[in-house]
Amino acid sequence: MWERETGGLVLTFHLAGINNQNFLMRDDQTGSYWQQITGAAVAGPLAGWRLTLVSSDELSFGLWAAEEPQGLVFKDVAKYASDYSKKDWEVSIRKEPIVLSYADPKLGLEPRSLMIGVRAFGGSRAFLYDEVLKEKLVLDKVGTEPVLLLVGPDGHSVRVFRDRIPGVEGAPAFYRTLDDVQSHPADAAWLKQAANGPLMMDEPTSSAWDFRGCAISGKAAGTCLEQVDAIKDYWFDWKNYNPNTTVYAHR
Repeated sequence: MWERETGGLVLTFHLAGINNQNFLMRDDQTGSYWQQITGAAVAGPLAGWRLTLVSSDELSFGLWAAEEPQGLVFKDVAKYASDYSKKDWEVSIRKEPIVLSYADPKLGLEPRSLMIGVRAFGGSRAFLYDEVLKEKLVLDKVGTEPVLLLVGPDGHSVRVFRDRIPGVEGAPAFYRTLDDVQSHPADAAWLKQAANGPLMMDEPTSSAWDFRGCAISGKAAGTCLEQVDAIKDYWFDWKNYNPNTTVYAHR
């Protein structure tokens, strides 16, 4: 998600084409072309400019609704219903041919392996989405900083945080305290309660932390970890735009 305003201009974008299955946008104001994944203008009068990233989450609807009970949902426009992607579009898109690959059997990487990509602190690192879901809590490092990847109580949503508690020196030791909703199938009431409940504990302060990265009890109560922007992407696409990326491997 990107801000439409840049350099004092408020831009209006339209789909202009696809480049290696990555969205290309063209703005009406200058005719410049912009890349979806980087937010960079790649051609036209504004070539070299970059849009400002807007922090966002990719959550299951059930978890989002539990966290934001007063939230608003964008309604479909009936006359464009036939243009919307089908619910199983991810299944069909996996069958589409690609120009790039970067397959790495040793790391279990196929071109369309889903990754959680993090570009921060002077580095870029990719985490196999399925591996993160299995581990539920991943403690690692991106660039110069320790990070943690936390799976939500729905068992599907993932958030990334800087692994540092404000006011506590060094990287703390976190451990998972709650299983996911797979143990409570179709239990919306349980998910609503779990969305704001404890998912992990830390050793230095003995505090309990929720999926928002905030301590809800213990010495650190009221303190929140710094959330780090992340993107769910196919491996071939992430690698193409982050050629120096490293890949997390469970030890």
